[in-house]
Amino acid sequence: MRLFYLLISVILSWVLCLPSTHELQTSQSQVLLQLRKHLEYPSSLEIWENYYGDFCNLSSSAHMSISCQDDSVTELKIMGDKLFNVNDFNGFAIPNHTLSESFSIDSFVTTLSRLPSLRVLSLVSLGIWGPLSDKIHRLSSLEFLDLSSNFIFGSVPPKISTMVKLHTLTLEDNYFNDTVPDWLDSLSNLTILSLKNNRLKGRFPSSICRIKTLTVIALSNNELSGNLPDMDTLISLRVLDLRENHIDSELPMMPQGLVTALLSKNSFSGEIPAQFGHLGQLQHLDLSFNYLSGTPPSALFSLPNISYLNLASNMLSGAFPDQLNCGGKLGFVDISNNKLTGDLPSCLSSTSNERVVEFNGNCFSIDSQHQHQASYCKEALASSKQSGGRETVMVVGVISGAVLVLVLLAFAVLSFRRRYRSRTFEHNIFAKAVPDNSPNGFCSELIANARFISEAAKLETHGASVSRIFSLEQLKEATNNFDLSMFLGEGSMGKLYKGKLENGTYVAIRSLTILKKYSIQNLKVRLDFLSKLHHPHLVGLLGYCIDSGGQDDSSGNRIFLINEYVSSGNYRTYLSENCPEKVLKWSDRLAILIGVAKAVHFLHTGVIPGCFNNRLKTNNILLDEHRIAKLSDYGMSIITEESEKLEAKGEGTKSWNSTNMEGDVYNFGFILLESLVGPIVSGKGETFLLNEMASFGSQDGRRKIVDPIVLTTCSQESLSIVVSITKKCTCPEVSARPSFEDVLWNLQYAAQVQATADADQRSDSTS
Repeated sequence: MRLFYLLISVILSWVLCLPSTHELQTSQSQVLLQLRKHLEYPSSLEIWENYYGDFCNLSSSAHMSISCQDDSVTELKIMGDKLFNVNDFNGFAIPNHTLSESFSIDSFVTTLSRLPSLRVLSLVSLGIWGPLSDKIHRLSSLEFLDLSSNFIFGSVPPKISTMVKLHTLTLEDNYFNDTVPDWLDSLSNLTILSLKNNRLKGRFPSSICRIKTLTVIALSNNELSGNLPDMDTLISLRVLDLRENHIDSELPMMPQGLVTALLSKNSFSGEIPAQFGHLGQLQHLDLSFNYLSGTPPSALFSLPNISYLNLASNMLSGAFPDQLNCGGKLGFVDISNNKLTGDLPSCLSSTSNERVVEFNGNCFSIDSQHQHQASYCKEALASSKQSGGRETVMVVGVISGAVLVLVLLAFAVLSFRRRYRSRTFEHNIFAKAVPDNSPNGFCSELIANARFISEAAKLETHGASVSRIFSLEQLKEATNNFDLSMFLGEGSMGKLYKGKLENGTYVAIRSLTILKKYSIQNLKVRLDFLSKLHHPHLVGLLGYCIDSGGQDDSSGNRIFLINEYVSSGNYRTYLSENCPEKVLKWSDRLAILIGVAKAVHFLHTGVIPGCFNNRLKTNNILLDEHRIAKLSDYGMSIITEESEKLEAKGEGTKSWNSTNMEGDVYNFGFILLESLVGPIVSGKGETFLLNEMASFGSQDGRRKIVDPIVLTTCSQESLSIVVSITKKCTCPEVSARPSFEDVLWNLQYAAQVQATADADQRSDSTS
């Protein structure tokens, strides 16, 4: 018994003498309070106000967390609400975006350095501005540093090279405007390097290729140029993101373990290396919008793990082999806008819902209005070879220069004369078509000269005739004198009727009245322009009828727009709980959203002048019998008063375009939101809905607001991607909203993730 009491006594003495492992030093508590003052009391740190307890015991949240070990802070994460993307940031404080003019980043970092045991530091969206102080290296224990979404500029401090314990360095979404450091290989434990969305310039440092531990390199959306060195020495690399730079080399060798390679929107040239066809772990490859040539390696399509392959908008040529095989996980392929010929392989022409394939703008021998003639691609290829031949001729010309000079001079004279005649003819045509004094919101000459940028669109415009002009009598006959039985509805754009033309074709006829701001000739130019907008996901304008109501009628012109008839109703009805048999599962909604996003992206960037303010809402998305989405009521601002209203305020065409492009993104965000939450959107105000979006941040919140059909048919990863892009689209700060290309990419990626999840689920159920 004595031994028992002795043991109890020893244990009690030991417990009483044991210091608390999370009792924070008073000095470190003071440092935290000073940091809060430096950051100008962000809302995420309101819980610190009048708090006299141990900071180590504070409950963590999505915006703030503190971890301690012994008596020191080892982890500090603070997330603010200040948006980093400001177009006119020039290195000085901006009210409501950055911290105030009195903020000193040097003093702030000095205070931070008084937490020497910090291993994890994350300070995101806090409005921190200025060049990053070299004193950051005093945090020598740091393993994780994230300063993303702030206003930090200048160079990355060289003394960071001494922070050898760093395994994650994230400085993305800032304004760093020097070169990418060439000392990064000093960080021998670095696994994640993210410097994307800055203004970094110069070459990609070859020293990075000596960091064997790197798993992620993200340098997209900078101004990098020059050569990209071979990357095959990076044996641990899994993600390489170099999108939207100016890198102009051939594609380098890649490491065997690479999973994701995003290299779009650069200036890569040459052929796709055959080695890419042996990257057995590769899942996502985006090489779009470069200058790649030759025939893509067949092995790319059959890689065992490839699920997303985008080779669009290059100069790829040649024909695929007859027996091209596609990998079982391949869910999305885009080979559009190249110079590919021959037959489209069967694994790419499948209409299965398991694979999305884009191939427009090539010369495939299939019956499609979106393919060039075979001669087009052959001539383009021959022209490319001929340009190479001309280089040889120039070498020969050194020997026989006199003759060559004469030939070139003669060719130049002929070319000049031909060009001069062509321009004169073109000028005369449009001078006759458009009066000089036409009162127009858009420049009528610009509209008359409207041309498509993409090769597919150029082909359609070249082959498109002027839209058909209907008489009022023909429309009365098609609608049985606008009988009530043919009436489909009425909205802000006038009344809509169903009609049947003399050849048996069903059409939708919209009647609207516009003030006489334009002459009849000017209106025809605008309507002809709209009729040339051809896209698989746009409701086509087949023709029009202008009823001026007589010369003395000054009230307005009545216009009838004759569109293709889309039979299966609008998208909103498929989201409503009132029609449960129609409600769409998540993958179907994604397919519809992708189609609409492609159409709007085309309207913004695929035609000059771009079409903005496109009345984007779920009621204007129509579905055909195959549930293919088609956008209606687009481009109406060209013939209505909206452009005039802005010009009356003194806003130029450029600002009008920019404003309405962002407006389209915002409105599409609400289409995404309605796709997520279903009928909850009906009757709810914008403010209410934006507040509800805060619920997306947690699993419980999502269960409360997201449509049950979506929850039961989606993968969480796919859903999270769409939730994220929805929040960005509906961001109140216009400059922070994404482009439609970004929206489209995210939706396609979400669809690919969902397709992979569905395939895995089917495989599991089968086994």
